[in-house]
Amino acid sequence: GRIIDISPCITPDLAVWPGDVPFSRTMNLAISEGANIDLSSLTTTVHLGAHTDAPSHYTAGGGGISDRDLSLYLGDVHVMAVDVPRGQRVRTEDLTGRVQAPRVLFRTGSYPDPNHFNEDFCSLSPALIELLAGEGVRMVGIDTPSIDPCSSKDLPSHAMVAAHDMAILEGVVLDDVPDGVY
Repeated sequence: GRIIDISPCITPDLAVWPGDVPFSRTMNLAISEGANIDLSSLTTTVHLGAHTDAPSHYTAGGGGISDRDLSLYLGDVHVMAVDVPRGQRVRTEDLTGRVQAPRVLFRTGSYPDPNHFNEDFCSLSPALIELLAGEGVRMVGIDTPSIDPCSSKDLPSHAMVAAHDMAILEGVVLDDVPDGVY
């Protein structure tokens, strides 16, 4: 089958959450400068580009990513476009049909340029996450930096994911991915 890359390119231009550490690469050895190999080091936030949130990111005492079962992330996924005004949460009534896979990625189009951080991106409602969990969905994803709004401090959608032991995928690029099950 065909593989579709849904991750933005990680470069120094890639926007990060306001106040977080941007991506940088330092060349320690370079073949172009006479070394026998290239060696480099990276400095950046782990909340970068397309990423999954470990429970430890949003829950006190939550496990690290190494504790997560990979089956949460691997397998059938339903890509679904939703028409929601920028800055709003995707609600249950915004679904364009039934989710047909145990993983769902929402295309909101509200974070159009990964190299420019816009705070009015769409997010997911806790009620939507609860409904999806009840239907057997194990992972929710979105084409924005977070499943909660930029200004949220209590992170109710993250809390709902934690309550149902679901997985999160944020920051994916779905511009060229048609709706459907993959």
